[in-house]
Amino acid sequence: MKNNGMETDAKGVLYIISTPIGNLEDITRRSVELLRQVHVIAAEDTRRTRILLNHYHIKTRLSSFHSYNQEKKAGKFISILNEGKDVALVSDAGTPGISDPLYHLVQLALAEGVTVQSLPGPSAVLAALTVSGLPMDRFVFEGFLPLKKKRKTRLKELAGEKRTIVLYESPHRIQKTLGELYEVMGNRKAALARELTKMYEEVIRGNLKDLAEMAGKRKWKGEITLVIAGSLIKEG
Repeated sequence: MKNNGMETDAKGVLYIISTPIGNLEDITRRSVELLRQVHVIAAEDTRRTRILLNHYHIKTRLSSFHSYNQEKKAGKFISILNEGKDVALVSDAGTPGISDPLYHLVQLALAEGVTVQSLPGPSAVLAALTVSGLPMDRFVFEGFLPLKKKRKTRLKELAGEKRTIVLYESPHRIQKTLGELYEVMGNRKAALARELTKMYEEVIRGNLKDLAEMAGKRKWKGEITLVIAGSLIKEG
């Protein structure tokens, strides 16, 4: 495949392609064209990715690649790349590598001398940060907190974090997590972003105490991103 007007070497290219986090129109034209041209698309959830491909009439073959099969499948994708065929890696939504298996495949590809290119695009982390009303110049992304082991330790570590903190959380755990954050961190300013770019997008700004109390009064659905003020920001 041509790359910026030049032919690539004998090996294929591994493209890391960001996909919409909700609204299917939030994808670059370059990404759509490359998804049409590559030999195979490695997808975290082929059912989710198929919805996107159908929307853009893309017929490229899909192959699953997730945390449960990455050791087995990574070698197969490397073989395809070594044959001179291009592979695209996508996640369920957003930028690959954020809470999904990317690191292992990229490591193997680089070790084989394969070119790895990123096609940037949507990210729930950045989308939530930009609407949170909290400082964005320095932040730390923690993904999902540990469910049991090391959870309290991680929360205490984050309590001393001076930068803005970004977390992912599931709807059925959001009340518990907000309560724990308030207990450990105090009444920090925070923002809860839900279903970003989708029809029922919602951003609730306030403090951890109010958010925790509110969370117990309703049922939650959809992807949730929490943005929490660092320790240098005044509580309230």
